Amino acid sequence: MEILTRPVPDAPLDIQPRVLRRIYAARGVTDTVQVERSLTRLLSPVNMPDIEKAATRLADAVAQNEHILIVGDFDADGATSVALCMLVLQALGSQRVSYLVPNRFEYGYGLSAEIVALAEQQSPDIIVTVDNGISSHAGVERAQQAGIDVIVTDHHLPGEKLPGAYAIVNPNIPGAAFGSRNLAGVGVAYYLLGQLRGELRRRGWFNEQRQAPNLARYLDLVALGTVADVVPLDSNNRVLVHQGVARMRAGYCLPGIKALAEISKRPLARLTAQDLGFALGPRLNAAGRLEDMSIGIQCLLATELKQARSLATALDELNKTRRQLEQAMVGDAELMLAAHQADDNLVGLVTYHESFHQGVVGIVAGRLREKFHRPVIAFADAGDGAPDELKGSARSIDGLHIRDVLDGIATTHPGLLIKFGGHAMAAGLSIKRVHLQRFKVIFDKAVRGATDSAMFSAQIVTDGELGVADMNLEVAQLIANAGPWGNGFPEPSFHGEFALVSQRVVGEQHLKMALKLDGGVVDAIAFRQQPLPQSTRRVRAVYRLDVNHYGEWPTLQLIVEYLEPLP
Repeated sequence: MEILTRPVPDAPLDIQPRVLRRIYAARGVTDTVQVERSLTRLLSPVNMPDIEKAATRLADAVAQNEHILIVGDFDADGATSVALCMLVLQALGSQRVSYLVPNRFEYGYGLSAEIVALAEQQSPDIIVTVDNGISSHAGVERAQQAGIDVIVTDHHLPGEKLPGAYAIVNPNIPGAAFGSRNLAGVGVAYYLLGQLRGELRRRGWFNEQRQAPNLARYLDLVALGTVADVVPLDSNNRVLVHQGVARMRAGYCLPGIKALAEISKRPLARLTAQDLGFALGPRLNAAGRLEDMSIGIQCLLATELKQARSLATALDELNKTRRQLEQAMVGDAELMLAAHQADDNLVGLVTYHESFHQGVVGIVAGRLREKFHRPVIAFADAGDGAPDELKGSARSIDGLHIRDVLDGIATTHPGLLIKFGGHAMAAGLSIKRVHLQRFKVIFDKAVRGATDSAMFSAQIVTDGELGVADMNLEVAQLIANAGPWGNGFPEPSFHGEFALVSQRVVGEQHLKMALKLDGGVVDAIAFRQQPLPQSTRRVRAVYRLDVNHYGEWPTLQLIVEYLEPLP
């Protein structure tokens, strides 16, 4: 394993301590304004495409008591987006607002013509998509034919042609001048709802009986959806996430989020963005992966903690099932891919088995990407609705834009991809089952043409070595409070060589250690790590500083992410 240190450009940052200044500079921070997290630092909505047009139409719908139907996606971003729209529209005075989320196993993703046909049974006047819609040409056309206006709010990358919706609110459409292209779907929806509130205020809609809601109270949903969707945490997203997490820590959050934190054994008062991504988000996602996202939305919309706890418990059980499926699928896929790697030395990996679960292939692709350090697509059967099709989920490596790769394949091999969409690091696609072997060859060739061998080297990038003087509880707490950390703004990690003082297994599969550096001894833990040989005296470790709250007083602990014995 090659361990690299992030380059630290010269940056005139007036930040203490020195180690935090170094961390920020390595993440491209050149001015302390970039790390301010006040709501006043949020970008103005003025340059968001179609936002005024969409807000005006929604204001008409609210004022005229029209039926607004929210059509969401079946992941955590989609669920939080739906819940946000439901709660805020009702708070703004909408009397007729409902939601519809496609079951991924029956209808697939997005505003399809079939979903619009189902929506027509509710007789909506207007459909608002959240976290989807940018590729929904047939669905938008069907809605128009039925006399239903469609407002698309999405953050996914568009194709060559945009759907003919009434309005499209998406910072990623060509020519958009909005300052952040990294908003999650829930972030786009939040901006539109803020614009809608402003439009209603200009119309004199609010009075003593109907007061304008404070939209900051809903930032818990925005933070959860943003982190769970793993969008890059640019400065604008960091403001949204920080403010949402701060409200959760203070107890100002929805009963559903409180219940998810409880079932995840994450104390609200110490909640972090990492907890949203690795504990709350997966439990919410489990509903959409295995059954129906409606249970997750119901949890977020629960008005009483008792009801929310019951729903959160159900989500937790689904998540346990998901983990079991994931473990079995990853094991099977690793065996299949290892055999092919030995024979063919593939760089673009594709795996499929008839037992694979459609809702879990995305996680499996991610695990395989980590193991093989190759872009991976995992396929599963599309289901009874399309017995001759496979649905795949792709995960990429740094430097390879996976959606662009799929777009290139679609261009050079017309008809091979039934549909596709996504981001730089993740995408989804559908193909005919009979084309699987052909697709494997084409995908591997496409990846080879867009990469070089250096991109496939297993590397860990850290913030360098840390002296014993900075390896203390105070610095750990400063780093913890300096986030939020996440995709695009990674949590600080360090590397170094230590003397191994002691080691023991805890919790059946975790390695607890005492490590010594320059005379100082510190506790460390490596999760899912086998014991080192008893002869080991020194180790190389990649680690994060952590505040361990187990016990009467907080103590410093190293969370070891990579460990190897030294000769």
